[in-house]
Amino acid sequence: MAYQWRTDMGSTARALTAHCDMLGEGVHWCADSKRLWWTDIEGAALYSCASNGNMLRRWEMPERVASLAPTSRQGVVLLGMATRLALFNVADRNIHTLHQLDLPQGVRINDGRCDRSGRFVFGTMNEAPGHAALGRFYRLNSDFALEMLDLPPVGIANSICFSPDGATMYFCDSRDSRILCCDYPSLANVRVFATLAIGVPDGACVDAGGHLWTAQWGGWQLARYTPQGELERTLPLPVAQPGSLSLGGEGMDELFVTSSRQSLSPAQLALQPRAGALFRVSVMEVRGLAESRFQIHAH
Repeated sequence: MAYQWRTDMGSTARALTAHCDMLGEGVHWCADSKRLWWTDIEGAALYSCASNGNMLRRWEMPERVASLAPTSRQGVVLLGMATRLALFNVADRNIHTLHQLDLPQGVRINDGRCDRSGRFVFGTMNEAPGHAALGRFYRLNSDFALEMLDLPPVGIANSICFSPDGATMYFCDSRDSRILCCDYPSLANVRVFATLAIGVPDGACVDAGGHLWTAQWGGWQLARYTPQGELERTLPLPVAQPGSLSLGGEGMDELFVTSSRQSLSPAQLALQPRAGALFRVSVMEVRGLAESRFQIHAH
């Protein structure tokens, strides 16, 4: 039986997966294949399913995968693995490494999303206690050239997404409660977009109206902010640690949310038995914006 709850907006939501990930992240609705993609970072596994949870597939990976993007090549997914960027061929399970990153000890790839031109923008995080600001932001271009972006160092790079016109980039350092933004692609005018009242920002996405949705890690909820950074609504969740979110489904009016059971005690898990599940909530008056696929122009 599907696990369901009611949000404060009156929508019915449910868990799509029977299993629970240790650290579910990177969820992405692919409008072309009409499938969801996400990863269990600590489980070193890649998942895909239909919008109703059917046709679930799982691929074990040789190392952790933190972020991903469907590509312009059918059946090929770009993976942001712990230490490298790679193309994964779903049919033959071949993993082709594009870049092996030379990262400081204890630093790995984390959140990532394509800009409106189909270039993959991602960040890294420091897994050491305290999460000193050793992480940076990068961009993988369509010819596979990799560049470091001139943005401030971070401890935990997250919330990477783009305004509908592609002129604003959103990002954060999950060590604090602020979501930042800057002009894009110039990266000028770095400024505070919003400050969370509960939890810290994790994954984020932007809807067709330019509103930003964020998963509030530790806050038991999602939040939607206007393009001006004002809190517009919150959606409570039955799990404390939502990790990433994506708008999609046939009508682009469903919100898909990954979650985590990492670092939760038995007592905490007893209060949130589906921590780690992938959830779906209907947001009928909102329309999602199809995410860009990674455009491959290299031969």
